[in-house]
Amino acid sequence: MTAMRIRQAWPDDASAVAGVYVHSWRAAFAGLVPQRYLDAMDPVLEESEWKTRIAETRWPSSGVLVAETEAEIIGFTGFGSCQETPAIAEIGTLYVLPEVWGTGIGKQLMLATLMTLGQAEYTQATLWVLEDNERARRFYEAAGWRADGAAVEDTTGGGSLNKLRYRRPLG
Repeated sequence: MTAMRIRQAWPDDASAVAGVYVHSWRAAFAGLVPQRYLDAMDPVLEESEWKTRIAETRWPSSGVLVAETEAEIIGFTGFGSCQETPAIAEIGTLYVLPEVWGTGIGKQLMLATLMTLGQAEYTQATLWVLEDNERARRFYEAAGWRADGAAVEDTTGGGSLNKLRYRRPLG
């Protein structure tokens, strides 16, 4: 793989971020989320939402980090304060292109995100993961995340899935 760097996302990155988001969702959630929902996902339709999310960054408390090679953005993570407890950070998204799964890109993105959250002086972070997404759960557990007992039902795409909240200390 060519050289990769991680940096803060800018609104001009929204198209590439939307592409990674849709491509990753289709691969990661096949068999978990209804296929018709995955098939209907469109990077063009997602782009404006990502442009807005990136533009509303309050660095380093919230934002989007991208992992890029010289050729393209290959992954990203989005984070901010937890809605229920603003003093706690929440990682809302972490996706890399399926072609680079297992290469350490996700791990590097996670480490950069945790470092950024520490700079924002959060002391804890949370994230939500589908209970049936064993690959993601192994990834998070290897990075020191642990389920804290909270769970919610997710009805994305018309299915009914359990999401578990994971938590870890920062710093």
